[in-house]
Amino acid sequence: MNTHLARLYYIAQQPSRRIIGLMSGTSLDGLDVALCNVRGHGSGTQLTLEQFTTVAYDEDVRYRIRQVFAGNQVSLEYLTLLNPWLGILHADMVLACLRNWQIDPAAIDLIASHGQTVYHAPYHQHQRADFSLNATLQLGDGDHIAVRTGIITVSDFRQKHLAAGGEGAPLAAYGDYLLLSSPNEERLLLNLGGIANFTYLPRTGEDASTAFSTDTGPGNTLLDATVRAHRPGLAYDEDGRLAAAGQVHQELLKTLLDHPFFAAPLPKTTGPSYSGRHTCRKHRGKTALQN
Repeated sequence: MNTHLARLYYIAQQPSRRIIGLMSGTSLDGLDVALCNVRGHGSGTQLTLEQFTTVAYDEDVRYRIRQVFAGNQVSLEYLTLLNPWLGILHADMVLACLRNWQIDPAAIDLIASHGQTVYHAPYHQHQRADFSLNATLQLGDGDHIAVRTGIITVSDFRQKHLAAGGEGAPLAAYGDYLLLSSPNEERLLLNLGGIANFTYLPRTGEDASTAFSTDTGPGNTLLDATVRAHRPGLAYDEDGRLAAAGQVHQELLKTLLDHPFFAAPLPKTTGPSYSGRHTCRKHRGKTALQN
């Protein structure tokens, strides 16, 4: 049997698997690295978080990503080169984490890599008659991660969701349902990241098909883009100090909430093309931060 297939067969037979999950969101603050011990399957799945850290992106990494982040015109050569470059970067971050945790890479069964989202284009947002489909793009080539770390790597999760008829995001509903459902109550799990989203969970034992995840609109991306535009040298509003010292700009808020996204039915998705620097530029006259 092929060595790699034999390894996959061996992993599948084990009562537990040690999996490293990688996630870098639209906030571009860094790479989340979570080492998880996963036991069982289906409704019997159990997870223990063994290690976790966020490896911060330095300014050079953020600068490189921003060259293509939610941009309508980018260099195809640059985009093509950035994909493996990010894969190698993420692989080196994983290896550095394992050294810090004093764990041999051979003790890890899998790496699950989300990739760095640089553009998200659900149909309700792009509205192009010549492409009546949902699309999304994440960089950080999984093959480079696998070869550099020597660990089997699974990636491109959003593409699989798109191919099955979804919008490619959010992807948390299945894992949330298995790990966080309660027999006593319905639950709503809120994530405030670059994009805000929530997962609705019915009670355990009720119709699992009613569980769903949806984006609710921009989160940190709008805030971060505004700070970068009006506070040179700052990447974000640390501890919300600038926001806490200001007042709600009612006219700007109304303009933003008039966007068709908010009238679309659930579940729905959005991305940095709406929630990032382009939106701030569009409303530049209304977003000036006062001293």
